[in-house]
Amino acid sequence: MPFLEVVDLKKYFPVQKGMVEQLLSRKLTYVKAVDGVTFSVDKGDIFGLVGESGSGKTTTGRLTVGLLKPTSGRVIIGGVDVPSLNKEELRRFRRRMQIIFQDPTASLNPKMKVGDAVADALRLLTDADAETAKKRVLEMFEYVGLTPAGEIYSRYPRNLSGGQKQRVVIARALVTRPEYVVADEPVAMVDVSVRAQILDVMKEMHERLGLTYLFITHDLAVAKYLCSRIAIMYLGRFFETGNVEDIFGLPLHPYTQALLAAVPVPDPTVRREKKIPRGEIPNAINPPSGCRFHPRCPYATEICSREEPQLRQVDTSKASHLVACHWAEKFL
Repeated sequence: MPFLEVVDLKKYFPVQKGMVEQLLSRKLTYVKAVDGVTFSVDKGDIFGLVGESGSGKTTTGRLTVGLLKPTSGRVIIGGVDVPSLNKEELRRFRRRMQIIFQDPTASLNPKMKVGDAVADALRLLTDADAETAKKRVLEMFEYVGLTPAGEIYSRYPRNLSGGQKQRVVIARALVTRPEYVVADEPVAMVDVSVRAQILDVMKEMHERLGLTYLFITHDLAVAKYLCSRIAIMYLGRFFETGNVEDIFGLPLHPYTQALLAAVPVPDPTVRREKKIPRGEIPNAINPPSGCRFHPRCPYATEICSREEPQLRQVDTSKASHLVACHWAEKFL
């Protein structure tokens, strides 16, 4: 049985209208941030969500840890239906699931010492006293490479570098010893020079603590380094899912091919064919009919604008590799 199971998950945000518009039209409109995604993650696995900004990755992650209530669908973690929990049940269950936010500066209180900020998570979600909490925080700081831990504990966020702040946020998410962690673009706000260090910390913590990750990124190269399985997401839907090796070895959706073409190659003599999609990502209030990618797809035909493709197996030798494209066979 999967540790995390997401079934037909949807999240629609109502659009606020001006007073005149409300009087003229009583019809409600919604931003369809997540529009029917289904996936599962085994215990100890690292599942990646990859796509452009606005594709619904972060909303999906927040739905799984109960920070948002779904419009419909199910999220089951360790046999527990998370959306059905009341406020107190969710608070008690939150020790088992945590989130690493994208911007460490915005997620840390500038007036609180970073050690106290991490210790607060323990005091709020466990029965640890102040002395035990401080001991656990110092231990976690050592784990994530924040040394000397005692000195870092007493610093304020303004006294830390971007990489150190990101490690603090990771420590805060892991100090309660959760089973499931959503990592929302955890290296997007740090310098390129320290990204590999942060990813190595996350990989080490994954192995040491037996964590299950939902890893959110726009960078396929980062996903390849850390994840075992990935899903390509666009306008609230999954376009392609499978093992990392299968998707990198044989991408079957034009959108996946475009994302892969954007990954830099560390060889100046190599020239890749550029597959930049035309135009911009459409409005999630009124997604295109048929395939949501068809206005930007170089292979689109009439059926693409009329019928929405469903995830299906194309290569019979790879049962876990699914793609939502009418013309996926031409890429085999």
